[in-house]
Amino acid sequence: MPTFVHGAAVWDVACPRRPSRVAGVTMAGFRVRDLDTLRMVPHPAVTLLLEFGAGSPVLDGAAGQQQRGSVVAGPGLGSGGAVLARGENVECVQVRLSPVIAGAVLGVSPADLDGAVVSLGDLWGREASRIRERLCDAPSWQDRFALTDALLVRRYEAGPPVDPEVAWAWHRIVGSRGLTRVDGLAAEVGWSRKRLWSRFRSQLGLPPKRAVKLVRFDHAAHRLVAGEGAAQVAADAGYADQSHLHRDVMAFTGTTPATVAGEPFLAVDDIAWPGREAPARPHLSRDLRLGHRPQDA
Repeated sequence: MPTFVHGAAVWDVACPRRPSRVAGVTMAGFRVRDLDTLRMVPHPAVTLLLEFGAGSPVLDGAAGQQQRGSVVAGPGLGSGGAVLARGENVECVQVRLSPVIAGAVLGVSPADLDGAVVSLGDLWGREASRIRERLCDAPSWQDRFALTDALLVRRYEAGPPVDPEVAWAWHRIVGSRGLTRVDGLAAEVGWSRKRLWSRFRSQLGLPPKRAVKLVRFDHAAHRLVAGEGAAQVAADAGYADQSHLHRDVMAFTGTTPATVAGEPFLAVDDIAWPGREAPARPHLSRDLRLGHRPQDA
């Protein structure tokens, strides 16, 4: 089990040996003795946190909201630096769900989360308690990943897919790392702009323009963490200039690019989610087949 050390932060990190049976799902396991005020940096995925240890993670929102234990949050969790995590003796499985599959897994559209952190018990009732008990009883991290995956597979297969046009538009945005021109997406899928914007927002939880900005920010932020200069990152990631990158980072995190480059929440990704590069751009004819369930993250 690798250990992630970042300043005073020391985390044990576990990764599944096999990918999930549901495309668009990634997982990592964390054991942290003292989680001291960690800034949650926005990410283009729905975050599902399954805690099972002796302690309990606490998420504090800017307006005084507080959630403990297992939670779920829509894409962009922590925008504006609004969410901080803390806790002692935290053990959890963190799941990142592509918005394309999140509605089927969760039982509600990411749009229904409305940008808030929601208790998993409020969504799943007794099932949230049962999965916590089973994770606690599991003898190893690989067993916990297998239990979690079985749960996600069952829920995903029972849930409705998003419109294939919406799935294709999301994959197009992610595959381009946020460099897609959103005004052309509707024409590419053969829908009106109004129809695509409405369906995209209602099924994935954010409008296309916000999705583009979030995906572009995520790519830029990880390059900053890797040690690349802000000017070069801005030029390569599609920002007008370094000031544009600075404004975007401030809007998403409430802090500067230099501070973001040192955020543990991002720096741990190389261990927890290795090979996190965006998928290749999808083929329009493949992804718009009637009844197709999306297969790309």
